[in-house]
Amino acid sequence: MPSNSLIVNSEYQDLLQHVGDTLENGRAKAVAAVNSAVVATYWEIGRDIVEFEQAGSVKAEYGTELLKRLSRDLTDAYGKGFSHSNLVYMRKLYLTYPKSQTLSDFLSWSQYIELLKIDDPLERSFYEKEAESEHWGVRELKRQMKSMLFHRLALSTNREEVLRLAKEGEIIERPEDILREPYVFEFTGLPQLPVYTEGDLEEALVNNLSLFFLELGKGFTYVGRQQKMVIGGRTYKVDLVFYHRILKCFVLIDLKRGEVQHEDIGQMNFYLNYYREEMNTEGDTEPIGIVLGAYQDKLVMQYALQNISNQVFVSRYQLYLPDREQLEAEFRRYMGDHISEELPEQ
Repeated sequence: MPSNSLIVNSEYQDLLQHVGDTLENGRAKAVAAVNSAVVATYWEIGRDIVEFEQAGSVKAEYGTELLKRLSRDLTDAYGKGFSHSNLVYMRKLYLTYPKSQTLSDFLSWSQYIELLKIDDPLERSFYEKEAESEHWGVRELKRQMKSMLFHRLALSTNREEVLRLAKEGEIIERPEDILREPYVFEFTGLPQLPVYTEGDLEEALVNNLSLFFLELGKGFTYVGRQQKMVIGGRTYKVDLVFYHRILKCFVLIDLKRGEVQHEDIGQMNFYLNYYREEMNTEGDTEPIGIVLGAYQDKLVMQYALQNISNQVFVSRYQLYLPDREQLEAEFRRYMGDHISEELPEQ
């Protein structure tokens, strides 16, 4: 019979940890395999429906009746999962991805339903790549689609980069790549408050850290809020501090409830100088500062940022979801009407 000493033995604890990791990995692979099999099966059903229609067995005006009849008969024979709407999406899955090899092995049927709601191939390709690489669940995918992440990123970059964004997802190589315009903080619940302070915003962001991370983007790790700096006998505080794993640098965020002022830029520059000299260690790159406000005067910001050697950026945030029609129209004007044709066929 094993002794108590064995239970607390470090080698035994390593074994327990290893078995636990193996079990979790096995479960994850099993779930992924099931998801992949379900998506592949539904793709084949979609193909069967389309080929039946194209063979002339049913006219286009009877297509809806075909799916309704098929839904009733499949449900009677096989149970749940064959609603009329589900069959519509199975058919659309095949039409959207005519080559089954282009389907991801890591996305579930529920995620593909959300992706199939997107008509623009560029936009859909972006969310597909991001959902796979960032391991978004359905909830995260839906939130990013509602916040118009693709359009916000596309409008803040150059036209040549938009195709890469759609084909490869978000790639972080430079400090500018972590910026968003605007940041969307609808998850804080602050729009319901008639008046809120910068402290209210900061607390709401920290209390919803998982959603805040989702909005900030990939690579961020949380360091803390109201981080103290003692300089010349005086104490200064940075609202929020993060560390970016990809860029290997501190990211300082200063929150402003209203308009960003020119003195806010000088303050952030001061903070960055301190972090570069006092907080950076070997391997760290230059810290990044982001001043976030509800609005800004671009000419004032141009003069405030001129000749500053530190990496200081200004962006705005909003406490409500963007207007889809307005952003889509702006994106179309920016990119032209035929940009989606440049995306390779699925």
